[in-house]
Amino acid sequence: MIRKGFLSNSLSSTMLLAGILASGIFIPALRAQSAAPPAAKPAVTGSPIQYHATKTPRKEVAYYSLVFGVDSFSVKATESGELIRFSYRVVDSERAKQINDKNIEAFLVDPASRVKLVVPSLEKVGQLRQSSTPIAGNSYWMAFSNPGRPVKRGDRVNIEIGQFHVEGLVVQ
Repeated sequence: MIRKGFLSNSLSSTMLLAGILASGIFIPALRAQSAAPPAAKPAVTGSPIQYHATKTPRKEVAYYSLVFGVDSFSVKATESGELIRFSYRVVDSERAKQINDKNIEAFLVDPASRVKLVVPSLEKVGQLRQSSTPIAGNSYWMAFSNPGRPVKRGDRVNIEIGQFHVEGLVVQ
């Protein structure tokens, strides 16, 4: 009996010792975790990557060339951003006449900044757009005034010239 009691006493004392040691390790670790301030998130540098399609889909190109006689659109900020230049190429000169008509007002619309730019008219020069009879294969342009520079490079803009509307062109 002595042996049985001795064995149970030594086993319980071993378990007690293991419990004390374990609590001695875990309690300070828990206190250290609760006392430490929450880790701050690292500062994010740079801007997020945004996808900008640079190529116009084939169906869209076919639509504009069949209906309006133009293709190869581009929009560029020029003169330090004070002017936005819209360029296009004429495929069918008969259908492209309405785009080159000075009597039809042209607008550049930026939905993000909620502005509608117009083609400026200067005293001695007139409107900053080409209005001659379009010739197939030639490229033409028009410039939109951008006072205060609300339209910037990378913005998506829409062009409206009478019934002609192109949406989602990226300003380069």
